[in-house]
Amino acid sequence: MTVSAHAVPEAPPAEPVPQPLAPARLRALGPNWYAAVMGTAIIGNAGAALPVHVPRAPLVAVWTLSAVMLAVLLVARTGHWTRHTDQARAHLLDPAVAPFYGCLSMAMLAVGAGALALQVPGGLGIDIVLWSAGTLVGLLAAIAVPYLMVTRHTIEPGTATPVWLLPIVAPMVSAAVGPPLAAHMPDGQARSALLLGCFAMFGASLLMTLVILPVVFSRLAHHGPLPLMLTPTLFLVLGPLGQSTTALGNLADAAPGTFSALAVLYGVPVIGFALLWLGLSVAMVVRATRQGMGFGMTWWAFTFPVGTCVTGAASLAKHTGLDALTWLSVALYAGLILAWAAAAVRTAGGLFSGALLGAPRR
Repeated sequence: MTVSAHAVPEAPPAEPVPQPLAPARLRALGPNWYAAVMGTAIIGNAGAALPVHVPRAPLVAVWTLSAVMLAVLLVARTGHWTRHTDQARAHLLDPAVAPFYGCLSMAMLAVGAGALALQVPGGLGIDIVLWSAGTLVGLLAAIAVPYLMVTRHTIEPGTATPVWLLPIVAPMVSAAVGPPLAAHMPDGQARSALLLGCFAMFGASLLMTLVILPVVFSRLAHHGPLPLMLTPTLFLVLGPLGQSTTALGNLADAAPGTFSALAVLYGVPVIGFALLWLGLSVAMVVRATRQGMGFGMTWWAFTFPVGTCVTGAASLAKHTGLDALTWLSVALYAGLILAWAAAAVRTAGGLFSGALLGAPRR
Protein backbone atom coordinates (compact mmCIF):
# COMPACT_ATOMS: atom_id res chain seq x y z
CA MET A 1 0.00 0.00 0.00
CA THR A 2 1.41 3.38 -1.04
CA VAL A 3 1.34 6.26 1.38
CA SER A 4 0.35 9.61 -0.14
CA ALA A 5 3.00 12.30 -0.09
CA HIS A 6 0.39 14.66 1.24
CA ALA A 7 -0.60 12.44 4.19
CA VAL A 8 -0.77 14.26 7.46
CA PRO A 9 1.93 12.98 9.82
CA GLU A 10 0.83 11.44 13.05
CA ALA A 11 0.72 13.85 15.98
CA PRO A 12 3.37 13.18 18.61
CA PRO A 13 2.07 11.54 21.76
CA ALA A 14 0.95 13.93 24.44
CA GLU A 15 3.45 14.49 27.22
CA PRO A 16 2.39 12.98 30.54
CA VAL A 17 1.32 15.26 33.32
CA PRO A 18 4.32 15.77 35.62
CA GLN A 19 4.26 13.66 38.77
CA PRO A 20 6.27 15.30 41.56
CA LEU A 21 7.70 12.09 43.02
CA ALA A 22 7.71 9.92 39.90
CA PRO A 23 10.52 7.30 39.90
CA ALA A 24 12.46 9.12 37.19
CA ARG A 25 12.58 12.24 39.36
CA LEU A 26 13.10 10.50 42.69
CA ARG A 27 16.77 10.07 41.76
CA ALA A 28 17.27 13.83 41.85
CA LEU A 29 15.47 14.38 45.18
CA GLY A 30 18.17 15.85 47.41
CA PRO A 31 18.32 16.56 51.15
CA ASN A 32 17.83 20.28 50.42
CA TRP A 33 14.07 19.64 50.31
CA TYR A 34 13.99 19.33 54.09
CA ALA A 35 14.53 23.09 54.17
CA ALA A 36 10.91 23.49 53.03
CA VAL A 37 9.77 21.49 56.07
CA MET A 38 11.84 23.66 58.39
CA GLY A 39 10.58 26.84 56.79
CA THR A 40 6.97 25.74 57.12
CA ALA A 41 7.20 24.43 60.69
CA ILE A 42 8.79 27.65 61.95
CA ILE A 43 5.62 29.56 61.06
CA GLY A 44 3.74 27.75 63.82
CA ASN A 45 6.66 27.69 66.26
CA ALA A 46 7.42 31.39 65.93
CA GLY A 47 3.73 32.33 66.07
CA ALA A 48 3.33 30.42 69.33
CA ALA A 49 6.39 32.18 70.79
CA LEU A 50 5.25 35.73 70.02
CA PRO A 51 4.45 37.91 73.04
CA VAL A 52 1.19 38.93 71.34
CA HIS A 53 -1.86 36.76 70.70
CA VAL A 54 -1.93 34.83 67.44
CA PRO A 55 -4.96 32.65 66.61
CA ARG A 56 -4.10 29.01 67.26
CA ALA A 57 -6.08 27.43 64.40
CA PRO A 58 -3.96 28.72 61.49
CA LEU A 59 -0.76 27.88 63.37
CA VAL A 60 -1.94 24.31 63.89
CA ALA A 61 -2.93 24.11 60.22
CA VAL A 62 0.54 25.14 59.08
CA TRP A 63 2.13 22.74 61.60
CA THR A 64 -0.02 19.93 60.20
CA LEU A 65 1.19 20.79 56.71
CA SER A 66 4.80 20.64 57.89
CA ALA A 67 4.21 17.28 59.57
CA VAL A 68 2.73 15.85 56.36
CA MET A 69 5.63 17.27 54.34
CA LEU A 70 8.11 15.66 56.72
CA ALA A 71 6.39 12.28 56.50
CA VAL A 72 6.30 12.39 52.68
CA LEU A 73 9.93 13.43 52.43
CA LEU A 74 11.12 10.76 54.88
CA VAL A 75 9.43 8.11 52.74
CA ALA A 76 10.71 9.61 49.48
CA ARG A 77 14.26 9.99 50.77
CA THR A 78 14.22 6.41 52.06
CA GLY A 79 13.20 5.35 48.56
CA HIS A 80 16.02 7.48 47.17
CA TRP A 81 18.62 5.72 49.31
CA THR A 82 17.12 2.31 48.52
CA ARG A 83 16.70 2.68 44.75
CA HIS A 84 19.40 5.22 43.94
CA THR A 85 22.17 4.41 46.40
CA ASP A 86 24.88 5.57 43.99
CA GLN A 87 23.30 9.01 43.71
CA ALA A 88 22.78 9.25 47.46
CA ARG A 89 26.46 8.52 48.02
CA ALA A 90 27.36 11.05 45.34
CA HIS A 91 25.37 13.66 47.26
CA LEU A 92 27.44 12.94 50.37
CA LEU A 93 30.64 13.40 48.39
CA ASP A 94 29.46 16.66 46.80
CA PRO A 95 30.52 19.66 48.93
CA ALA A 96 27.56 21.64 47.54
CA VAL A 97 25.01 19.04 48.68
CA ALA A 98 26.38 17.26 51.75
CA PRO A 99 25.79 20.19 54.17
CA PHE A 100 22.05 19.93 53.51
CA TYR A 101 21.98 16.73 55.56
CA GLY A 102 21.78 19.07 58.55
CA CYS A 103 18.32 20.03 57.31
CA LEU A 104 17.00 16.53 58.02
CA SER A 105 17.77 17.01 61.71
CA MET A 106 16.34 20.51 61.86
CA ALA A 107 13.17 19.47 60.04
CA MET A 108 12.45 16.78 62.64
CA LEU A 109 13.30 19.11 65.51
CA ALA A 110 11.11 21.92 64.18
CA VAL A 111 8.08 19.68 63.65
CA GLY A 112 8.53 18.10 67.09
CA ALA A 113 8.87 21.46 68.82
CA GLY A 114 5.72 22.72 67.11
CA ALA A 115 3.75 19.70 68.30
CA LEU A 116 4.61 20.56 71.90
CA ALA A 117 4.31 24.34 71.62
CA LEU A 118 0.92 24.18 69.92
CA GLN A 119 -0.32 21.39 72.19
CA VAL A 120 -1.54 19.18 69.37
CA PRO A 121 -2.94 15.79 70.45
CA GLY A 122 -0.03 13.56 71.44
CA GLY A 123 2.30 16.52 71.14
CA LEU A 124 4.58 15.53 74.01
CA GLY A 125 5.16 12.06 72.61
CA ILE A 126 5.72 13.41 69.10
CA ASP A 127 8.26 15.89 70.42
CA ILE A 128 10.13 13.29 72.46
CA VAL A 129 10.50 11.01 69.44
CA LEU A 130 11.42 13.73 66.96
CA TRP A 131 13.73 15.58 69.36
CA SER A 132 15.60 12.37 70.16
CA ALA A 133 15.91 11.33 66.50
CA GLY A 134 16.67 14.85 65.30
CA THR A 135 19.34 15.39 67.92
CA LEU A 136 21.07 12.12 67.05
CA VAL A 137 20.99 12.89 63.32
CA GLY A 138 22.16 16.45 63.97
CA LEU A 139 25.15 15.41 66.04
CA LEU A 140 26.12 12.83 63.40
CA ALA A 141 25.83 15.46 60.65
CA ALA A 142 27.84 17.99 62.66
CA ILE A 143 30.70 15.47 62.80
CA ALA A 144 30.35 13.62 59.50
CA VAL A 145 29.98 16.58 57.11
CA PRO A 146 33.07 18.48 58.36
CA TYR A 147 34.94 15.17 58.29
CA LEU A 148 33.98 14.64 54.65
CA MET A 149 34.92 18.25 53.86
CA VAL A 150 38.41 17.62 55.21
CA THR A 151 39.01 14.10 53.90
CA ARG A 152 36.87 13.50 50.79
CA HIS A 153 35.57 16.75 49.33
CA THR A 154 37.52 18.80 46.82
CA ILE A 155 36.98 22.41 47.85
CA GLU A 156 38.43 25.11 45.66
CA PRO A 157 39.64 28.42 47.13
CA GLY A 158 36.93 31.04 47.31
CA THR A 159 34.01 28.59 47.34
CA ALA A 160 32.94 28.88 50.98
CA THR A 161 29.24 29.70 51.40
CA PRO A 162 26.84 30.04 54.35
CA VAL A 163 25.51 26.57 53.39
CA TRP A 164 28.47 25.23 55.35
CA LEU A 165 26.65 26.34 58.51
CA LEU A 166 23.72 23.94 58.04
CA PRO A 167 25.14 20.80 59.70
CA ILE A 168 26.69 22.65 62.63
CA VAL A 169 23.56 24.66 63.41
CA ALA A 170 21.52 21.49 63.92
CA PRO A 171 22.80 20.93 67.50
CA MET A 172 21.88 24.55 68.28
CA VAL A 173 18.31 23.81 67.26
CA SER A 174 18.34 20.83 69.63
CA ALA A 175 19.64 23.13 72.35
CA ALA A 176 16.82 25.61 71.68
CA VAL A 177 13.88 23.21 71.56
CA GLY A 178 15.09 20.76 74.20
CA PRO A 179 14.50 22.86 77.36
CA PRO A 180 10.67 22.95 76.98
CA LEU A 181 10.76 19.18 77.42
CA ALA A 182 12.30 19.72 80.87
CA ALA A 183 9.00 21.18 82.08
CA HIS A 184 7.53 17.69 81.71
CA MET A 185 10.29 16.00 83.73
CA PRO A 186 10.63 15.74 87.52
CA ASP A 187 13.60 17.35 89.24
CA GLY A 188 16.58 15.06 89.31
CA GLN A 189 19.52 13.73 87.34
CA ALA A 190 17.65 13.23 84.07
CA ARG A 191 16.29 16.77 83.98
CA SER A 192 19.66 18.28 84.85
CA ALA A 193 21.36 16.13 82.22
CA LEU A 194 18.91 17.31 79.58
CA LEU A 195 19.43 20.98 80.39
CA LEU A 196 23.22 20.77 80.63
CA GLY A 197 23.30 18.64 77.50
CA CYS A 198 21.40 21.39 75.69
CA PHE A 199 23.87 23.94 77.01
CA ALA A 200 26.75 21.78 75.79
CA MET A 201 25.21 21.59 72.31
CA PHE A 202 24.75 25.37 72.43
CA GLY A 203 28.48 25.75 73.05
CA ALA A 204 29.54 23.19 70.46
CA SER A 205 27.45 24.77 67.73
CA LEU A 206 28.38 28.33 68.67
CA LEU A 207 32.12 27.65 68.64
CA MET A 208 31.93 25.87 65.27
CA THR A 209 29.93 28.81 63.93
CA LEU A 210 32.70 31.15 65.07
CA VAL A 211 35.15 29.00 63.09
CA ILE A 212 33.14 29.02 59.85
CA LEU A 213 31.72 32.57 59.76
CA PRO A 214 35.12 34.27 59.27
CA VAL A 215 35.83 31.90 56.37
CA VAL A 216 32.52 32.80 54.75
CA PHE A 217 33.04 36.55 55.12
CA SER A 218 36.63 36.23 53.90
CA ARG A 219 35.29 34.57 50.76
CA LEU A 220 32.85 37.46 50.25
CA ALA A 221 35.48 40.11 50.87
CA HIS A 222 38.17 38.58 48.65
CA HIS A 223 36.12 36.93 45.89
CA GLY A 224 33.05 39.14 45.64
CA PRO A 225 29.33 38.37 45.89
CA LEU A 226 27.95 34.85 45.78
CA PRO A 227 26.47 33.48 42.53
CA LEU A 228 22.99 34.89 42.02
CA MET A 229 21.11 31.71 42.96
CA LEU A 230 23.15 31.33 46.15
CA THR A 231 22.61 34.92 47.32
CA PRO A 232 19.60 33.98 49.52
CA THR A 233 21.87 31.66 51.51
CA LEU A 234 23.33 34.75 53.18
CA PHE A 235 20.21 34.59 55.36
CA LEU A 236 21.47 31.28 56.77
CA VAL A 237 23.88 33.22 58.96
CA LEU A 238 20.85 34.44 60.92
CA GLY A 239 20.13 30.84 61.97
CA PRO A 240 22.85 30.36 64.60
CA LEU A 241 22.36 33.94 65.80
CA GLY A 242 18.61 33.78 66.39
CA GLN A 243 18.64 30.16 67.49
CA SER A 244 21.39 30.66 70.07
CA THR A 245 19.45 33.57 71.56
CA THR A 246 16.35 31.39 71.66
CA ALA A 247 18.30 28.55 73.25
CA LEU A 248 19.53 30.65 76.15
CA GLY A 249 16.08 32.16 76.61
CA ASN A 250 14.50 28.72 76.82
CA LEU A 251 17.22 27.54 79.19
CA ALA A 252 16.49 30.58 81.34
CA ASP A 253 12.81 29.62 81.43
CA ALA A 254 13.73 26.10 82.53
CA ALA A 255 16.43 27.10 85.05
CA PRO A 256 15.99 30.81 85.90
CA GLY A 257 18.67 30.94 88.59
CA THR A 258 21.34 29.67 86.23
CA PHE A 259 20.67 31.21 82.82
CA SER A 260 18.49 34.33 83.22
CA ALA A 261 21.21 36.97 83.26
CA LEU A 262 23.21 35.20 80.57
CA ALA A 263 20.19 35.03 78.27
CA VAL A 264 19.89 38.83 78.20
CA LEU A 265 23.61 39.67 78.27
CA TYR A 266 24.23 37.34 75.33
CA GLY A 267 20.98 37.76 73.45
CA VAL A 268 20.81 41.54 73.10
CA PRO A 269 24.16 42.04 71.28
CA VAL A 270 23.68 38.91 69.19
CA ILE A 271 20.24 40.00 67.99
CA GLY A 272 21.83 43.37 67.25
CA PHE A 273 24.39 41.65 65.04
CA ALA A 274 21.62 39.58 63.45
CA LEU A 275 19.80 42.78 62.44
CA LEU A 276 23.04 44.16 60.99
CA TRP A 277 23.55 40.98 58.96
CA LEU A 278 19.90 41.02 57.92
CA GLY A 279 20.36 44.49 56.45
CA LEU A 280 23.46 43.38 54.55
CA SER A 281 21.68 40.27 53.26
CA VAL A 282 18.64 42.21 52.08
CA ALA A 283 20.89 44.63 50.21
CA MET A 284 22.69 41.75 48.51
CA VAL A 285 19.39 40.08 47.55
CA VAL A 286 18.10 43.34 46.05
CA ARG A 287 21.32 43.57 44.04
CA ALA A 288 21.00 39.97 42.85
CA THR A 289 17.35 40.48 41.90
CA ARG A 290 18.26 43.47 39.77
CA GLN A 291 20.85 41.31 38.03
CA GLY A 292 18.31 38.62 37.18
CA MET A 293 18.16 36.24 40.15
CA GLY A 294 15.20 33.92 39.66
CA PHE A 295 13.44 31.47 41.94
CA GLY A 296 15.20 28.46 43.38
CA MET A 297 15.02 26.27 46.46
CA THR A 298 17.52 28.65 48.05
CA TRP A 299 14.54 30.97 48.66
CA TRP A 300 13.71 28.79 51.68
CA ALA A 301 16.72 30.43 53.33
CA PHE A 302 14.42 33.45 53.78
CA THR A 303 12.21 31.47 56.21
CA PHE A 304 13.69 29.34 58.98
CA PRO A 305 16.65 31.64 59.81
CA VAL A 306 14.33 34.65 60.07
CA GLY A 307 12.00 32.54 62.21
CA THR A 308 14.80 31.92 64.69
CA CYS A 309 15.26 35.68 64.99
CA VAL A 310 11.53 35.96 65.72
CA THR A 311 11.79 33.45 68.56
CA GLY A 312 15.01 35.06 69.79
CA ALA A 313 13.49 38.55 69.87
CA ALA A 314 10.32 37.19 71.48
CA SER A 315 12.37 35.50 74.18
CA LEU A 316 14.25 38.73 74.90
CA ALA A 317 10.97 40.63 75.06
CA LYS A 318 9.75 38.13 77.65
CA HIS A 319 12.88 38.43 79.79
CA THR A 320 13.30 42.19 79.56
CA GLY A 321 9.71 43.42 79.31
CA LEU A 322 10.69 45.87 76.55
CA ASP A 323 7.92 46.78 74.13
CA ALA A 324 10.53 47.56 71.47
CA LEU A 325 11.55 43.90 71.39
CA THR A 326 7.92 42.84 71.21
CA TRP A 327 7.37 44.98 68.13
CA LEU A 328 10.64 43.77 66.64
CA SER A 329 9.49 40.16 66.95
CA VAL A 330 6.12 41.05 65.37
CA ALA A 331 7.78 42.91 62.48
CA LEU A 332 10.14 40.00 61.82
CA TYR A 333 7.21 37.59 61.93
CA ALA A 334 5.34 39.63 59.33
CA GLY A 335 8.39 39.42 57.07
CA LEU A 336 8.60 35.69 57.74
CA ILE A 337 4.98 35.16 56.64
CA LEU A 338 5.58 37.04 53.37
CA ALA A 339 8.79 35.12 52.66
CA TRP A 340 7.13 31.78 53.39
CA ALA A 341 4.17 32.57 51.14
CA ALA A 342 6.47 33.50 48.25
CA ALA A 343 8.66 30.42 48.65
CA ALA A 344 5.71 28.05 49.14
CA VAL A 345 3.76 29.24 46.09
CA ARG A 346 6.79 29.13 43.80
CA THR A 347 7.88 25.75 45.15
CA ALA A 348 4.44 24.23 44.62
CA GLY A 349 4.49 25.38 41.00
CA GLY A 350 8.02 24.12 40.44
CA LEU A 351 7.25 20.81 42.11
CA PHE A 352 4.21 20.19 39.93
CA SER A 353 6.14 21.00 36.76
CA GLY A 354 9.14 18.96 37.88
CA ALA A 355 11.50 21.90 37.32
CA LEU A 356 12.76 21.90 40.91
CA LEU A 357 13.45 18.22 41.36
CA GLY A 358 17.19 18.48 41.16
CA ALA A 359 20.20 18.77 43.41
CA PRO A 360 21.08 22.13 44.95
CA ARG A 361 22.92 24.38 42.53
CA ARG A 362 26.46 25.46 43.24
